[in-house]
Amino acid sequence: QVQLIESGGGLVQAGGSLRLSCAASGRTFSTYAVGWFRQAPGKEREFVAAISWSGGDTYYRDSVKGRFTVSRDNAKNTVYLQMNRLKPEDTAVYFCAAGQLYATYHGSYNYWGQGTQVTVSS
Repeated sequence: QVQLIESGGGLVQAGGSLRLSCAASGRTFSTYAVGWFRQAPGKEREFVAAISWSGGDTYYRDSVKGRFTVSRDNAKNTVYLQMNRLKPEDTAVYFCAAGQLYATYHGSYNYWGQGTQVTVSS
């Protein structure tokens, strides 16, 4: 069993930065891939970024490439999402999720956090 808790969300002006953290409980967290997803009001949940269990592989949706960076520290059971040059369209609730598969599909992930709100003002 893995429990995930996101933190680091908030209100920021366009062009600003935030770093989200996803802290996990469970000894086996280092064996799981982690994905970040987001959901804006009235929209479907969408994939943002993923990182393999080792941290050696990462993948991003096109609209965040070059602005967002996903990383992990398995010694701390934590995954991070560094978000730079934020845009109003990045406004959403951000979720982290853990699963055995390194994937963009939300159904591939077994464990989810409760989400953290990111609001980018123009």
